[in-house]
Amino acid sequence: MSASRPVTLAAVTGAHGVAGEVRLKLFGEGLATMKGHTSFNDGALTLSKIRDDNKGGAIARFAEIANRTDAEKLRGTTLTVPRSALPPLEEGEYYHADLIGLAAISTTGDALGEVIAVENFGAGDVVEIRRENGKTFMVPMRVEAVPGWTSETLTVTPDFAEQ
Repeated sequence: MSASRPVTLAAVTGAHGVAGEVRLKLFGEGLATMKGHTSFNDGALTLSKIRDDNKGGAIARFAEIANRTDAEKLRGTTLTVPRSALPPLEEGEYYHADLIGLAAISTTGDALGEVIAVENFGAGDVVEIRRENGKTFMVPMRVEAVPGWTSETLTVTPDFAEQ
């Protein structure tokens, strides 16, 4: 995994009020993750203030955004930091961004496709894999389904690899 590859922590969903604040949809560990950073998008945005919106998102102010018009222009903007700015991981942990784009292979070495998404519907992470024919299937990120991964491949037990 490239240490400089950007990792998305949030997305701007719109303006909040008239003073240039924006509403954020948070990814990862939410507000706690955002509070650990002040510079986003290669220094283009400097976080000066952030607070919980009590709806699972946040309200943020960036030094470069002075009014509602400028805030509205940010709608749809993702907020990224370099992968190297994130805390180191413990054994067996991963950032979703580390899995997306990996080649999926079976434990027998058969090519299964590419990891295109990591979702969590409440019972743990699930990776979505797209086969060469365009069809997709999902695999739970549990050791019996995914016994391991490297910086280049995600290994899936054949019982979990849909045809």
